[in-house]
Amino acid sequence: MKTIHQSRGNDLAAYAAFLAVATHRSFRSAAVELDMTPSAISHSIKVLEQRLNIRLFNRTTRSVSLTEAGERLALKLKPAMAALDEALCDVERDDHVPSGTVRINASEGAIRLVLQPVLARFLSTYPQVHLDIVSDGRLTDITAEGFDAGIRLAEAIPKDMVAVAVSKEVRFAAIASPGYLERRGYPQVPQDLYRHDCIRFRFESGAIYRWELERQGVIERINPSGPLTLTDQPLMVEAAIDGIGIAFVPDHLATGALQDGRLQRVLEEWCPPFPGLCLYYSGHRHLSSGLRALINMMTEALVAK
Repeated sequence: MKTIHQSRGNDLAAYAAFLAVATHRSFRSAAVELDMTPSAISHSIKVLEQRLNIRLFNRTTRSVSLTEAGERLALKLKPAMAALDEALCDVERDDHVPSGTVRINASEGAIRLVLQPVLARFLSTYPQVHLDIVSDGRLTDITAEGFDAGIRLAEAIPKDMVAVAVSKEVRFAAIASPGYLERRGYPQVPQDLYRHDCIRFRFESGAIYRWELERQGVIERINPSGPLTLTDQPLMVEAAIDGIGIAFVPDHLATGALQDGRLQRVLEEWCPPFPGLCLYYSGHRHLSSGLRALINMMTEALVAK
């Protein structure tokens, strides 16, 4: 096997492709992470195998797995590549203008709440950074799907991720129009919701959101029924204003309608605040200068609120 001094210039990219496939066990996911096509990844691995005269992967139409030689190479290569990544990161920290593409996965609500307020200022401050923001209501595996970071509620972030708070506490509100409440009455306890028309929320995965209400440590999880199910929370607010039923949404979405009387809160004592949104990323991957700059601006905006 060649020494590092004898390796060709594009070997480093091939080793990065190898580690990405070894991590994801998928050429497609590795291609997303490295912003390459699956065919380019496959070609890179093929050339590397020919150069080393070793088969690194067992491939079938359904799976990709490491050979014994591939396992040994991955085990040795990971710390070496991590050390190189850290060295490059140190150089960046010294004097580097943030640049490159930063891919973010977040729900539409999170984008509107914590990203949209800083977008114009961030992009004008860092014109060499391109933000690729994907609106996604699923609990996406950001590492497998090739994202640099995600944004979701603190309680839903995998424990192996680094999380940075980017919003204050969040509070859900059960809301309905005055007209609806005059017709149907006010629910006094969560179980009363089963006798009301409720506007339900469906995740992109197809699952129906269960309402979670809490008072003095007592948690009630309600799966109410109703005439309308939506995948868009702002539309749920509009439906509640129209008198269709009771909706359960983050209260910042209904602030205006609550203030002007088009909506009223119900079961308010059952809707306490809880930890808000966090931007999160894998601690095993290099934190790019662009993502670091975005995190700094978002946390500064949070402190200023």
